[in-house]
Amino acid sequence: MDVKVYTVNGAVAGSSSSIPDWLIKKRAAKGKGKRVSKEYVQGAIELIQGFEFPEASNKIKTTRDGHHAIATGTYKPQTRVWDLDELNLKFERHSDAENVDFIILSDDWTKIMHLQNDRTVELHTQGGFHYRTRIPRFGRSLAYHFPSCTALFSASGNEIYRLNLEQGRFLSPLVLQDDDIQGVNCTDINPAHNLLAFGVDGNGTVQFWDLRSRSSVGVLRAPTNRLLRPATRSTMPGVDDIDTLSIGITALASRSDGLSYAVGTSTGHTLLYDIRSNRHFALKDQGYGLPIRNLTWIEGGRLAGDGMVMSADKKVVKIWDRNSPSSNFVSITPANDLNHIHHVPGSGLFLTANEGIQMGTYYVPALGPAPRWAGFLENITEEMEDSTTRTAYEDFKFVERSELKTLGLDHLIGTPALKPYMHGYFLSLHLYDTARVIANPFAYAEHREKLVKERMEKMAETRIRTKKGTGAGAGSEEVKVNKALAERIEKGLEKERKKEERKKRRGAKGGEDEEAMDVDVGADDDEAEQTPTELEKPTLLNDPRFKDLFLNPEFAVDETTREYALLHPSASDSKQKPRGKTAVEEEEEESERASSAGISEDESESEGGDSDDSSDAGELNKFDPRVRPGQKNERAHQAYARTRQHNRQSNANINFVPLVPHTETSTSVRKTDNKTATFGQRRNAPARGSSHTTTPHAAAKGDKGGFEMSWVPSSTKDTSRDRGSRKDRSTRKGVEVFGAGMERGGGDGDGTAVLSENERTGRKQRRKGMRSGSKNVFRQLG
Repeated sequence: MDVKVYTVNGAVAGSSSSIPDWLIKKRAAKGKGKRVSKEYVQGAIELIQGFEFPEASNKIKTTRDGHHAIATGTYKPQTRVWDLDELNLKFERHSDAENVDFIILSDDWTKIMHLQNDRTVELHTQGGFHYRTRIPRFGRSLAYHFPSCTALFSASGNEIYRLNLEQGRFLSPLVLQDDDIQGVNCTDINPAHNLLAFGVDGNGTVQFWDLRSRSSVGVLRAPTNRLLRPATRSTMPGVDDIDTLSIGITALASRSDGLSYAVGTSTGHTLLYDIRSNRHFALKDQGYGLPIRNLTWIEGGRLAGDGMVMSADKKVVKIWDRNSPSSNFVSITPANDLNHIHHVPGSGLFLTANEGIQMGTYYVPALGPAPRWAGFLENITEEMEDSTTRTAYEDFKFVERSELKTLGLDHLIGTPALKPYMHGYFLSLHLYDTARVIANPFAYAEHREKLVKERMEKMAETRIRTKKGTGAGAGSEEVKVNKALAERIEKGLEKERKKEERKKRRGAKGGEDEEAMDVDVGADDDEAEQTPTELEKPTLLNDPRFKDLFLNPEFAVDETTREYALLHPSASDSKQKPRGKTAVEEEEEESERASSAGISEDESESEGGDSDDSSDAGELNKFDPRVRPGQKNERAHQAYARTRQHNRQSNANINFVPLVPHTETSTSVRKTDNKTATFGQRRNAPARGSSHTTTPHAAAKGDKGGFEMSWVPSSTKDTSRDRGSRKDRSTRKGVEVFGAGMERGGGDGDGTAVLSENERTGRKQRRKGMRSGSKNVFRQLG
């Protein structure tokens, strides 16, 4: 039988690690070794929080009311109590010496007696440490006789010390009478008749005492010759002879029926005795040759029944039936050496104290239900159960009525061969297979053909196939989307490949004539020749990272979008479709219309009758070649040409500044108040009232309109031409000089020039027609 064992605290049973527990905790505390700590706790269930000791644990027990668990451990020596209802640590209490054994005097945790390894006996109450006393020898075990309130201490001698808690004093010890008694390892009190049993170390005997008469009532001797196998005997003569070899009783457990006893020896054997006989009726070997640490009778198991025995040494825990000791019901191998194991009564839960930081807890559902305080373990283990467990209908097949009729078994309805269930029946699996073969004789052949076909398809997938298409590596069958892009890539790769081929031929043959001939080599030969390196060259088509670009429709390129047209203007000219204007473009168009309408009204008012063609103007405003590059509008071009012609004809109404040379006649421009004179001509003209003028000596005109002139400079200084002199400012009345040679108010009263509004304040409107500085204007002047 496959019995499930669930580890609900500590390391998983059967596992081991080369890294000690203290190193794992140290790394976890410093944040290092995350991998190790993760592997240590991965998949583990922590039933009781903080179920551990700093170094190791010695003993563990539960209270009789089942609400608390008490354990002792080190280092430092301490006692810890866990609240099982809350599943966490209740408190811890430190002591001066390490604990050897302890007993719980009350039904809860409030009264505890401890036997320490320094021969002291301590009594603890709810408030803490209560009293301490000592025994003459180093103690080995502790027991409590409830009817007489007597605590029994076994030690390294042949005496059993008694402490009466009701009287508060030691009583006379019980002295064991036998040969070769090195000490008493264990003590047991039968719950049925309160018979005392002492396991003796040295001669392998169990002595039974009745506390009422304070005398021995019997001695049980273990079969030493059978237990001491030849393999265990020493081969060193004079050191460990056979006669000097001894055996000790290390564990005792009495059954609640008052007749059966389990005896564990130092050789790793467990013997079962009936108290009415001195011969054992069952013998169990642990297999490691290590002393037995614990023995427990397990009653009321789910599948095991009564009479199960649990025997444990420091390596393995075995649970077996008393009637068949040769086979194990279940075996548990703890991750650390075992010091003590405690079975929670009436359940399948085991608590262990071991040589490790984490204490172990194991749950065996086959031995009993989960305790009341851990009822949720039932649900957890059911979820963790393997789905292949045997069920009541494992050898049956569920069939519906229609299928039953097809198989020709509908006449069995109502017979024991069919078990009604829901909307069908449970049919024996063997009968179902037989009926199916009879109903369809070719079912096996069809099934075999199907299997062969599937296997052949699977083998065909592993074959190496040559990809069709060009050397790009992607066949035409593989390209489902973006075929135009794939074709462009293949063409580019083909050009590069041909170019490389030509270079290779030129390098091999050499010569200009041969190079010219290589250019005309047929394309078919180029396509047929491909080197393995070229086939393995990664491209966009054979790169698995970009395979979705040619297979997944979500990556298809939409060539009708505006973004594609901006990125590929040459390719989108032929495919460009008129698109609707956006809201921003419509708003800009309305603003341009409004501004053009206002300008046309001003021009019509100023020119007095000159108007443009409204239809042409509208076409011009609608067409903007900068907004939509690549478009052509014939009507807009015609309107633009008509507008240019009209502007050229209207230039006659514009007053241009004449380009005349600075001659002798131009010096009198200020006198004649010529409005067409430029600022430079006015600046060079002498001021009115000035007696000094520069008269040219001679002037001659050339054939082509040019002229030459010469003059004689004056020998005297003209102070009136000195711009910065005070004399000039004082002599000229009513003239205000400012800036670089500019003046105001120097003319005669009758001849003062009257400037127009535009000349005084500047131009406020747009120029009519073309600008005066354009090339067309200069051409007309010529």
